[in-house]
Amino acid sequence: MTKFDEATQAIRVDETTYDVCLDPGYAIGGPLNGGYLMAVLLRAVVDSSPFEHPVSTTAQFHRSPAAGPARVRVEQLKAGRTVAFARASLVQEGVPQIEALVTTATLQDDEPTYADETGYVMPRPEDCVRLPDPKPESGMTLNAQLDMRFDPPTIGWLSGRPTGRPESRAYFRMAEPQDPDPYVLALAVDALPPVVFSAGARGWAPTVDLTWHLRALPAPGWLTLIGSGRLVSGGWFDEEVEVRDSRGRLVAQSRQLARVGRG
Repeated sequence: MTKFDEATQAIRVDETTYDVCLDPGYAIGGPLNGGYLMAVLLRAVVDSSPFEHPVSTTAQFHRSPAAGPARVRVEQLKAGRTVAFARASLVQEGVPQIEALVTTATLQDDEPTYADETGYVMPRPEDCVRLPDPKPESGMTLNAQLDMRFDPPTIGWLSGRPTGRPESRAYFRMAEPQDPDPYVLALAVDALPPVVFSAGARGWAPTVDLTWHLRALPAPGWLTLIGSGRLVSGGWFDEEVEVRDSRGRLVAQSRQLARVGRG
């Protein structure tokens, strides 16, 4: 079991309830990363499902849960021969923190009958750059769990030179050697710095709603994350992320609605 597996494990209490312990190592300046929280929730949902993979997840982030004990409550809505539907809540001290609708199925490693090619070609990983190590007092513990190499133009905001477009691109893998799986992908779709940083905004940008789809089981090796946005307006922005595996296949895609950073 890797550190990430341990940090996301869900222990079955009964048919609808799982105990979890939220790990402080996945924080971004205090709040826990939304992708990490989804991975925790999905462990419980998949365990309670007759199928192996979380193929579609829509999560609403009502509150920011604290590190420590919590519970996941799962309600099975319907199960058929190839797909099942469930509602899940991450609950802490009796208060729902995240509500999600999750569709599970069992994916096969088939060759696609059609696959759109990526419209952007990343530089080689050795030509990309890491973000500077955060100061200990920043509370950015998530950085230590990940190995990310960024396309240089998309982190120009670090030096006061944002591109002016909502975008973020990077190679991604866990810091501890681990082949990517659906739970790693749940983390990956929310691992990039908010794309609005490149449009000139700064500060914590809390996710309100995030939907992501597992499209294929990823091959071992680097994942490539391509993030973009279409509209920044009235204190809100959208973010879309495309995840491709080391073979170049589309393995996950997401869209989220978030508040423009503040503070």
